[in-house]
Amino acid sequence: MLVGGRWFTVVGIFEPAALAPELASAALVGWEVAASELRFDGLPTTIYTRSQDAQVPAVQSVLAATANPAAPNEVEVSRPSDALAAQQAAGEAFTGLLLGLGAVALLVGGVGVANTMVISVLERRAEIGLRRSLGATRGQIRTQLLAESLLLSALGGLGGAVLGSLVTVGYVVYQSWPVVVPLWAVAGGAAATLVIGGIAGLYPAIRASRLSPTEALATP
Repeated sequence: MLVGGRWFTVVGIFEPAALAPELASAALVGWEVAASELRFDGLPTTIYTRSQDAQVPAVQSVLAATANPAAPNEVEVSRPSDALAAQQAAGEAFTGLLLGLGAVALLVGGVGVANTMVISVLERRAEIGLRRSLGATRGQIRTQLLAESLLLSALGGLGGAVLGSLVTVGYVVYQSWPVVVPLWAVAGGAAATLVIGGIAGLYPAIRASRLSPTEALATP
């Protein structure tokens, strides 16, 4: 391996360090070799330390004075784990925002399904009355309307899941990232729309089943 115009033998490779990704492209050599072969002046510009979690604050408080006793104020001490914690907090906040938007979208979709089914019941009062007069029970009317609501929700949920997956895959391919679309997420989205659709269609179905045949047939 060529470093600073000198050839060195590689004796090992470190595993990637999440807290210091720059080490993945660095070469580590001994102190004496760095001074004799790479013109190292004995004054490091960066020092990496690893401490137990409970001892990090104590080490951080004395690190500057230990590295440069003459001028500890000139030493900048950073804690990479703080950046990871901030990144994790930002990720959790973003995930919560997406979940909130998804919940609002489900609520709006449920209201849309309920509105569609209520209008359908109002427009089909004569049909429902005819079916009731021909012997259809209230349970059969409820089942029919509830099945229509579930079918409407299933079509919308599957369409949304497929469209969302395609958009995700397209963006991931554009960014040259590995494509990972969990099947549980797709199935969970479709299942959630079915649940919302069933709840939204329950009231129209019950309302349709309670229509009196004579009242429904008398509707112009």
